[in-house]
Amino acid sequence: MLLLGTEVTAMKKKVISINEELCIGCGSCISSCNQSALQIIDGKACLVKEDFCDGFGRCIGTCPTGALQIIEKEVETRHDTKCSCPSAISIDRKRGQWPVQLHLVAPSAQYLKNSEIVVLSTCSPVVSAEVHSRFVKDKSVVVACPKLDRTENYVEKLKDVFIESQTQKVTIVIMNVPCCIGLSTFVLEAVKLSGRKGLELEEITVDLDGQFLDAKRLYV
Repeated sequence: MLLLGTEVTAMKKKVISINEELCIGCGSCISSCNQSALQIIDGKACLVKEDFCDGFGRCIGTCPTGALQIIEKEVETRHDTKCSCPSAISIDRKRGQWPVQLHLVAPSAQYLKNSEIVVLSTCSPVVSAEVHSRFVKDKSVVVACPKLDRTENYVEKLKDVFIESQTQKVTIVIMNVPCCIGLSTFVLEAVKLSGRKGLELEEITVDLDGQFLDAKRLYV
């Protein structure tokens, strides 16, 4: 039985602000937005999905007129308040874990305790079956998509995971596409907020043909 309630809350977050007088509608910011939060409307760039905007400002450097800036404002978000479905049940077992989606993972879950954590992009284990044997086996996993998920709480959730789990290593597995870089950005921001020192961070990139590019160490 599924019981769902929806709560609308306002939270302060950083988002892009666009000066319409300076905007020339060139669209450079649209192609650089990993979250698909911007659109051209009536010849001007518009922030059409405030809750999708991650506030990291990757689009700012692409604007030729300086029309973009980061501001902090209250943004409405919607989330489920009640759930008695299987996704709310935490399962820790030798052959795997449940849940795995970042929205559903509880930072205090036993399967995260003192384990190596893999922050896994949604697409990578489908593009390459080797992701499971090389990076997921015997590790704890959280799965997320920086482009299609509602990501406004991801940095805070990852911060809590890193604090509660006391993990010593985080491996990020992403696809070799621009939108997937956001997953590594979330992890780096979360580590900063967590205050964790000496946490080992490794980024694994899967090419579109399923091949693995060289692993990269990340530093906060």
